[in-house]
Amino acid sequence: MNYSLLLPAAALFVTPAFAQSDHQGHDMPAEKAEPSASPAVSDPHAGHDMGTADEPVTEQPAVKAADRHAGHDMSAGAAEPTPTDEVGNVPAPAPPTDHAADVIFGSDVMARSRKELAYEVGGMGYSLVVLDLAEVGFQNGRETYRFEGEAFIGGNINRFGVKFEGEGAFGGRLDDLELQALYSRAIAPYWNLQAGVRHDIKPDPSRTYLVAGVEGIAPYWFKLNAATFLSNKGEVRARVEASYDQRITQKLILQPRIQANFSFQDIAAIGVGAGLTNFEAGLRLRYEIKQEFAPYIGLEWRKQTGDTARFARLAGDDPDTLSVVAGVRIWF
Repeated sequence: MNYSLLLPAAALFVTPAFAQSDHQGHDMPAEKAEPSASPAVSDPHAGHDMGTADEPVTEQPAVKAADRHAGHDMSAGAAEPTPTDEVGNVPAPAPPTDHAADVIFGSDVMARSRKELAYEVGGMGYSLVVLDLAEVGFQNGRETYRFEGEAFIGGNINRFGVKFEGEGAFGGRLDDLELQALYSRAIAPYWNLQAGVRHDIKPDPSRTYLVAGVEGIAPYWFKLNAATFLSNKGEVRARVEASYDQRITQKLILQPRIQANFSFQDIAAIGVGAGLTNFEAGLRLRYEIKQEFAPYIGLEWRKQTGDTARFARLAGDDPDTLSVVAGVRIWF
């Protein structure tokens, strides 16, 4: 028998068997089954009576929402605004008369507490004594002294005070001594209105005046004081003062200071002429050892003018002087 013809035929049967053996032992997932029909989705409107397309749709009445303004009288809002209703013209509401703390602590206790609080944060009273000038002057071999200050008691709005000033020569007479008793009322931030009485003990004959004036702090921190005086003789005089504290260091302070006095008529009995009677300009450098105690040195120029200068010459005084001064400023 010819076996050469049988070998090719046997190879045809053996090859598929070896091909299948390549994946033998592998876990081969089964082919996916054909997807079955999807289950019916539940109808959100199931059980609702939707009617038929042929039936007319009737409009359901809307449910009214609760009205937040129900029971409120809204008629005022419909009124036309008047000029007095514009912003800034509407009267401020009345301050409350009830306090929540009264329920807990009692109205009497809280009334005392509120009164004490108002006092502590601005209604308190205090007192002050200031000696602005306490100095000696040296001019042409002549030694003089001068003092000027004030004391007051009160609060931020109302005060009662006393001003005093005087000057003279060592070994000589007291040339001037002036006292003022004043009531001061705050009329604006940094400004006070003053009224009271002034009495000049010297020079003779003495004079008593009614006083009206203002004092305060001008822009750039200039201290100003202006007053008018009406004497018991019907004479009218006036005074303007200004000063400024220029800090060089925290303790070293340079103070320029000016004063001008005026009279509306001649007062020959006390050596005062009409117009600008005298003018003073000073420059003092002080050192604050403590705020309450500050020694100083400086220069003071004084000039009398017009008939006042003529009266001074007749009395043997120099109407134009320049002095070196040294003194101390004290307050407590």
